[in-house]
Amino acid sequence: MSHSDNERIIDAIRAAEMRTSGEVRVFFESRCRFVNPIDRAAEVFFGLQMDHTHQRNGVLVYVAFKDRQFAIFADEGIYREMGADYWNTEAGKMLASFAKQDYVDGLVTVIYDIGEALQTYFPYDQKGDKNELPDDIVFGK
Repeated sequence: MSHSDNERIIDAIRAAEMRTSGEVRVFFESRCRFVNPIDRAAEVFFGLQMDHTHQRNGVLVYVAFKDRQFAIFADEGIYREMGADYWNTEAGKMLASFAKQDYVDGLVTVIYDIGEALQTYFPYDQKGDKNELPDDIVFGK
């Protein structure tokens, strides 16, 4: 991915988080160490301590490029509010974009969608909200 692609993704994260107390992170690596990418996404999620947000409203978008695998892993606060159908729909959007090799647009779209979902249940609080997790992309091996 190019520097401008990375910037688009980071800008999408920042824009999504401006409207919510929720947190969105993106993790890229070349290979998924597990058969099921959701298991790897969970490992990364907890390894990045994304479960330590005050309202348990962090969401990780995980992508293993060479293995062509991805997953969206949400903490219990937002997962419970949105339900499995929502997350499956978002994963379907990523799959459709990725199938067209439109990786960045697919990620940006899903990040914005997640931001809207987070805003609904965890709106931004001007008085007490703080950015609990970095907005940068995390790159694994």
